[in-house]
Amino acid sequence: MEHQNYLWDKDDMKVHMIGIGGISMSGLAEILMHKGVKISGSDLIESEITKRLESKGATIYYSHAGSNIDNPDLVVYTAAVSNDNPEIVEAAKRNIPTIERSELLGAIMDQFQNCIAVSGTHGKTTTTSMISSILLEAGLDPTIHVGGLLDLIGGNTRIGGSDYFIAEACEYKNSFLHFRPSLAIVLNIDADHLDFFKDVDDIRKSFESFLGNVRSPGTIILNIDDPQTKTVLKVLTRPVITYGINSADADWSCENVTFKQGYANATIMHKKSRWASINLAVPGLHNVSNVLAAIAACHSLGVSKSAIINGLEKFKGTHRRLEDKGIIYGIRVMDDYAHHPTEIQASLSAVRALATNRLFCIFQPHTYTRTFELIDDFSRSFAQADTVIVTDIYAAREKDTGIISSRVLNDRINLNTGNSVYLPKFDDIVKFLHENATAGDLVITMGAGNVYRVGEMFLAGGDN
Repeated sequence: MEHQNYLWDKDDMKVHMIGIGGISMSGLAEILMHKGVKISGSDLIESEITKRLESKGATIYYSHAGSNIDNPDLVVYTAAVSNDNPEIVEAAKRNIPTIERSELLGAIMDQFQNCIAVSGTHGKTTTTSMISSILLEAGLDPTIHVGGLLDLIGGNTRIGGSDYFIAEACEYKNSFLHFRPSLAIVLNIDADHLDFFKDVDDIRKSFESFLGNVRSPGTIILNIDDPQTKTVLKVLTRPVITYGINSADADWSCENVTFKQGYANATIMHKKSRWASINLAVPGLHNVSNVLAAIAACHSLGVSKSAIINGLEKFKGTHRRLEDKGIIYGIRVMDDYAHHPTEIQASLSAVRALATNRLFCIFQPHTYTRTFELIDDFSRSFAQADTVIVTDIYAAREKDTGIISSRVLNDRINLNTGNSVYLPKFDDIVKFLHENATAGDLVITMGAGNVYRVGEMFLAGGDN
């Protein structure tokens, strides 16, 4: 399916975006505004993101109403918007074309000759950011669209002047099937989003379809440490570059991985020969794997070795990904977006090495479906923490049907590792930390919701 060229077929193009305050939608709005497209949008709350868009000339309505539709050529909506949204209804009534956000991103990607899409259940934002750091170091002036806030580019989107575009490719609701990248990366394939996918086989088939859309000629980069990703290798017809920490037969691998205060040094191997030695400024073994993906991608694009190494060694991470928030009373406070058992274990392993004393993990489960479907895995994920504090489930797009609760998760963790406390209120968690954490301890908040606020409240100090 070729995209219609929605974006540049007329000079005075007008696009209305429902849910414009979202991290991805706002970035797409900026890219379109740079192309001269007139943008309007709606969201329920004012934020720094919406204020920034308004300062650049966007018209934003802080409500969802049919009257917000002021004769646009196209209406774009996020996956979270339902069909009975008054703006969707109004657009349909007036025969205005409507598309989902990922279809717009796919149409934008089609305008770039070198288009890199980073996919995988875990690690997309960090790996996209690592590649961005390298391409900027190499002076390639890329356009970047990342799912987190990256200080290096002052937000989540950077508008470049070259034919390089780099973006995350999310599998949820098969969003990434709208993309036709010239270079596609699969970091891993794990059971997640089971409110949409049937099982991990269903998810793997979706990734296979995504890779089937890679342009020809194009390049695919796969992590063969991951069993599901390795299975995909068997069905591919395009050129594939492989990587893996534990796979000596991969095109890119590593040796002599050592850690100093949680940060890795590694010898990078290319086709079994020593390629370079590298020091990471982001913690954890999982980030060594992400580095291999970034190196494989940028090397295949012809980026110099020095730009790759410098770009990676300068990379300090993104917000909400093992982010240092501060120190109070000698207690280090960090925050991480981990909301899947595999991610939790990787992040806890990384911060365990940073903690000089005890490790406290404050976990906010994200969605009832995920908590219910993966409860066995969740209940075994926190062994590396001395204490895990479980808050109430962050519902996100879902309604509470009573199938699962944080009390149940708390009890299941205690059956396995006996280190969990259920505290639903953020104020009570802060009080618990004031009473129990001491100098040398590390506190990490974890989850895709608003749990980071606990760390901020704790760092605000006092006995509030």
